[in-house]
Amino acid sequence: MFAFFFVLTQTSTPQRICCSDLPYMSDYRRPCNFFYNVTGEEAERLLRQYGSDGEFLARPSESQPLNFTLSIIRGKAITHVKIQKNSDDFLDLFGGESFASLSELVQFYIDNPEQLQERNGESIIMKYVHYFRRIFSSKLMCQCRAAFNSRRPVSIPLYEPAAQEARAPASQRWFHANITGTEAVDLLSKEKQWTYLVRESQRAPGSYAITVKTTDDHVVHILIQKKADTGMYHVGGGDEFRTVSELLAHYNNNPMVEEGSQRVVHLMNLVPSTCVPADAIDERIRLLEEIDPVTKKSGFLEEFERIQQVDDQFSSRREGKKEQNVSRNRYKNIVPFDHTRVILKDVPPNESDYINASYIRIPKGPPLHLYANREYISTQGCLPNTLLDFWRMVWQENSRVIVMTTKEMERSRSKCHVYWPALREELNLREYVIKTVEEIKVPGDNGLDMFIKRRFMVAKKGMPQREVFHLQFIGWPDHGCPEQPESVLRFLDAVDVACKKAISSQGPVIVHCSAGIGRTGTFIVIDILLNQIRHRGSSCPIDIPRTVMKIREQRSRMVQTEAQYVFLYRAISCYVGMINRCEYSHGYHDPNVCSRRNPHAASTQPYRKTAARRSRCISPAMRYAAALRLVCVAAAWRLQKFGSW
Repeated sequence: MFAFFFVLTQTSTPQRICCSDLPYMSDYRRPCNFFYNVTGEEAERLLRQYGSDGEFLARPSESQPLNFTLSIIRGKAITHVKIQKNSDDFLDLFGGESFASLSELVQFYIDNPEQLQERNGESIIMKYVHYFRRIFSSKLMCQCRAAFNSRRPVSIPLYEPAAQEARAPASQRWFHANITGTEAVDLLSKEKQWTYLVRESQRAPGSYAITVKTTDDHVVHILIQKKADTGMYHVGGGDEFRTVSELLAHYNNNPMVEEGSQRVVHLMNLVPSTCVPADAIDERIRLLEEIDPVTKKSGFLEEFERIQQVDDQFSSRREGKKEQNVSRNRYKNIVPFDHTRVILKDVPPNESDYINASYIRIPKGPPLHLYANREYISTQGCLPNTLLDFWRMVWQENSRVIVMTTKEMERSRSKCHVYWPALREELNLREYVIKTVEEIKVPGDNGLDMFIKRRFMVAKKGMPQREVFHLQFIGWPDHGCPEQPESVLRFLDAVDVACKKAISSQGPVIVHCSAGIGRTGTFIVIDILLNQIRHRGSSCPIDIPRTVMKIREQRSRMVQTEAQYVFLYRAISCYVGMINRCEYSHGYHDPNVCSRRNPHAASTQPYRKTAARRSRCISPAMRYAAALRLVCVAAAWRLQKFGSW
């Protein structure tokens, strides 16, 4: 059956502010998860229950259906700011700047808070105070940091019906969150005819748009409309469906007809989304576990194979393959790219500057929209003839934290030559002296050692000694990946503590396993994503495939196996579960923890299936940390209000 639809086009208008004009857009992604289809009364409840001073949400106007309202919490009061659609079909605050979309308007007033004012001229600041804690074993004190200049919408837990309606589609593989029509066109530029994707409409928040490539140089945008009275989805008044997924399934087999030109449009090849809100990752995992009836492959395998197909054969590896450097490679086929390799500088003229190590640098902003720059060095496990080179690199890069993700021997094979001395002993390597001054074995829940923390004092002749932290994870099984991600999360938490203890001017963290690609890549990707969630909140979008591909651009075959790739998703799921429990510990009623206290538990079945898995992700240390989080919040509040703890 044919369906007629309206093609969305942008009318000719005077110059208006657009995304590219907004400050900080390269550093801070557009605001997402800010629009909720709620009443003013419900908005006030959500803001009071989950919001902090300055946090906000946008919603439909109750008095004028085509307009919107911005609801902001300000101390004990809630302020509602009207947003109107003007005669040019642009949005403004009754005479202020005009914007093509609600997200652009919100972003502008976040970045220019002084321009959002009440009638009496008082500024309405949209901001939030972001707290995170770090607990030191030797102190009762929690080290808190308040990012007073950061802004974001209120983060509403996924078990709230309003959050489910707003964010549940983001877990679907067909949904590309938070992209514009122009960006959608760019994504389809290299695809074949009748390739399509689905995104949120920028002009009609809460609605969706299908972007379809009809010819080599033509793309159309089709609005998916939702009936207010029935909640049914349709395209141009055609057949109605309960969900967008059902609508897409129908039009995969039935064409549409473009109104006006009467051109037939097909939805044949979906460009799947790889981005997902962190707190919706359990549903994305469920979808990726499904086996495609045609290809007989899971979504995980499809994603991993797509990553594997990215060709890096044109990246030069000449230095690692030179005759004088071959003996410095643990595996002859795993060598660094020339453009990202670490070049040793302090070497005699007759010696090579080569070490099998690569810089992994991920800048803040696009393409991953990180909160801050992340930098690592990925390297192989030491060989007997590379010990001096390794410590030269540590000193040269001023690295103060070394992460080792393998045992020295596994399955009777050498994985890494021991490059440090025994406790209270010294290792002399020409002008370098390394002394182990501390070694602590940290047990897991099973009583076996999970990781080892060491502290070295490293000296170079004629220079002051340096403190270097060494963390060795020994809980990785000989085959596959850890059954539960908790141990890896606890280990990375210890790594984060070590980084905080080290000097502020420290160089990149050095990470290695045996080859420097498999477990090393897995740990680096998890660490990048955890830091993103810590700073942006559990509803922030993360893109695991793109993160893997970004680090593979700098060292080949990072995250080596499908099992390691799946483990990335499991680890993030476990971490988000931990966050939910921390929230619950001081007032948020997570249905996965105690459904009897949550009046909406009956509507959260898709999100309760992983309760058992999440419960295994919380260690006694994490429970202790959650209990002390209230102290952190109080301390940060005192710092803001009184300037001291």
